[in-house]
Amino acid sequence: MNAPPMTTAATDAFSVAAIQMVSTPSVARNLDTAARLVADAAARGAQLVLLPEYWPVMGMNESDKIALAEEPEGGPIQQAMAGMARRHGIWLIGGTLPMVAAEAGKIRNTTLVYNPAGELVVRYDKIHLFSFSSGAEAYDEARTIARGADVMTFDAPCGRVGLSVCYDLRFPEMYRAMGSCALIVVPAAFTYTTGQAHWEILLRARAIENQCYVLASGQGGRHENGRRIWGHSMLIDPWGKVCDVLPEGEGLVFGQVEPSYLAQVRASLPALQHRRL
Repeated sequence: MNAPPMTTAATDAFSVAAIQMVSTPSVARNLDTAARLVADAAARGAQLVLLPEYWPVMGMNESDKIALAEEPEGGPIQQAMAGMARRHGIWLIGGTLPMVAAEAGKIRNTTLVYNPAGELVVRYDKIHLFSFSSGAEAYDEARTIARGADVMTFDAPCGRVGLSVCYDLRFPEMYRAMGSCALIVVPAAFTYTTGQAHWEILLRARAIENQCYVLASGQGGRHENGRRIWGHSMLIDPWGKVCDVLPEGEGLVFGQVEPSYLAQVRASLPALQHRRL
């Protein structure tokens, strides 16, 4: 079966951008980089901009982020994101930042979403915590992160947007729990090892099975702490086509969410209506 023809109606096109960074241990430097790249995205016409996971800080040690955790009432990172959204009149999905947790020695890995007025509209705390050990490299996010519990979405002009972070990508049942989304976002810091093997495959699978757009924003390069992150930020359409991708380094991925094309895909292959489980 061939893909349905692409609709070109400009009236419903919604421009989106994913920012790829190579974040440093310096919050100030990362804030400057994010502000510059968000401004670039807005200048190109982006109406919704996604930052990557851990964009405010990639510390020399995994515990560095604990000292930077912000309270829900606000902090410099939250103020910066609200200001960027308001200044450019965009929806800003703030990748993740460290937020205080009830558990001592841990933080929440939190996504905050701001509307074009700079108002906070939804918060999502990362649910699935990554662990991996191959002998040569090992990670265990549960050592410093308290996991979230609630699946979260919000309504934007393009339709419902589902929030997820990095390792959540491996759990398709989470995306089913979001309901019918026009767009799913995935800010991430996928390791080079797992990203090379699975990143694009999983992103395209989530787009195909949920018949929606997927916008993924990654860390992408060799960081000052020695970690190499896979990058490959991308936008994928409801047919599973990669519309734009940035393999490595800082920069932008750009494209449009087309609600009319999404509707055509769902009408020509009504898989969501055929679900029985």
